[in-house]
Amino acid sequence: MKQTECTTILVGKDATIDGSTMIARSEDGGRTIIPERFDVVIPKDQPKHYESVISHQKIDDKDLLPNPLRYTSAPDASGENGIWAAAGINSDNIAMTATETITTNSRIQGIDPLLEEGGLGEEDFVTLTLPYIHSAYEGVERVGYLLEKYGTYEMNGMAFSDKNEIWYLETIGGHHWAARRIPDNAYVIAPNRLNIDEFYFDDDDFASSKDLKDLIEEYHLNPDLEGYNLRHIFGSSTIKDAHYNNPRAWYIHNYFDPDFGGEPSDQDQPFICHANRKISIEDIKWAESSHYQDTPFDAYGDQGSAEQKKTFRPIGINRNFETHILQIRNDVPEKIAGVQWLAFGPNTFNSMVPFYTNITTTPASFQTGPKFDLNKIFWLNKLTAQLGDTNFRVYGELEADFEQKSLAQCHKIQHETDKEAEKYSGDELQDKLNEANQKMADTVYNNTVELLGNMVNEGHGLMTLKYDLLD
Repeated sequence: MKQTECTTILVGKDATIDGSTMIARSEDGGRTIIPERFDVVIPKDQPKHYESVISHQKIDDKDLLPNPLRYTSAPDASGENGIWAAAGINSDNIAMTATETITTNSRIQGIDPLLEEGGLGEEDFVTLTLPYIHSAYEGVERVGYLLEKYGTYEMNGMAFSDKNEIWYLETIGGHHWAARRIPDNAYVIAPNRLNIDEFYFDDDDFASSKDLKDLIEEYHLNPDLEGYNLRHIFGSSTIKDAHYNNPRAWYIHNYFDPDFGGEPSDQDQPFICHANRKISIEDIKWAESSHYQDTPFDAYGDQGSAEQKKTFRPIGINRNFETHILQIRNDVPEKIAGVQWLAFGPNTFNSMVPFYTNITTTPASFQTGPKFDLNKIFWLNKLTAQLGDTNFRVYGELEADFEQKSLAQCHKIQHETDKEAEKYSGDELQDKLNEANQKMADTVYNNTVELLGNMVNEGHGLMTLKYDLLD
């Protein structure tokens, strides 16, 4: 079974540089490499009957609603553990990312345990939700319905967005859930712990399973003297949180707002935060690639001791297998508003590609197979990252130049396509967007090959197995 330990970033439309909504997540795995691919699912290919591979949970056919929408996804290449669609944008420009693995505590597990048999999990949520929703809040309602009916065997967080709103939902126990709307001028960093803190049951910006408040009161779950803090009630505050989860959020909070302060292990970092500037795609990519640069905790840095370099879990790691930023734009026509920025492999050595989602196919280099194949960018990025890891001081600058060049070229293609798209509609428009996606994929693939070549050239003289005397 695949287990993911991800990092979610959410940015409201008034907090972004261009007025779009952005929801992002790095999809991380375990010690085994999990190849990921980029797909578009057309309505006729949406499952008409569904059974989870992991839990064997069968879904009532009546819950697979008629007239599903087309949507993009980033599933596992092998499919052996199910689809794991991860994230996508549907044809109504509704985005979903699922899931962020989160924490719980024994108090709620003693009342509403996670299921030991059946139930839904990360494998299922996007496939069972994204093709059926027409707003971000409908995503909350749909997942809430599925959780209450079928239950879950794991704790997860997930996010939904449209052009106006972002909602974040967390599962609680086996059948309960809570969600809140992210303020338009705010951002969120959600690592692998229960993240929602302050909660107001009578506010329209908050939603939950109907009996959640009564459950808290009946079983005396609230440790606070006043108000409701769901992290205190249902979540954890452990040594693992202090080393594995909290430092990731702390580092990015201080990147978005240098006055944030605090300590890496702080347990009560706020869920809703505000940056000191407008946040860009590049900011989110940098955050998802970060490894505590300019601190003693950077594994590649020269400030800390060997012990300090291993103290805290960074966001950018070898176990990044797929990372996305789902952007719904407000400054372009709806027909080109949805963009799925996508990167495969460790984020410290890759580049995002801004794929239009009003499409019928995906570039071949992003249609990953389970076996090593350097024609697929997933495997090319893995190779580049593993070579880069051997000497970051040398290879890091090469990667930085590569990423800036790749993003600039993709931005240029995107600007040109946005202007040309005004002349097209229907199938003709989708053909143009397919072409633009292919051009951007080819550009980044070729740049990655060039980067690998430059790294080989730079590394030639650094090999341990060498002899400098010319015979």
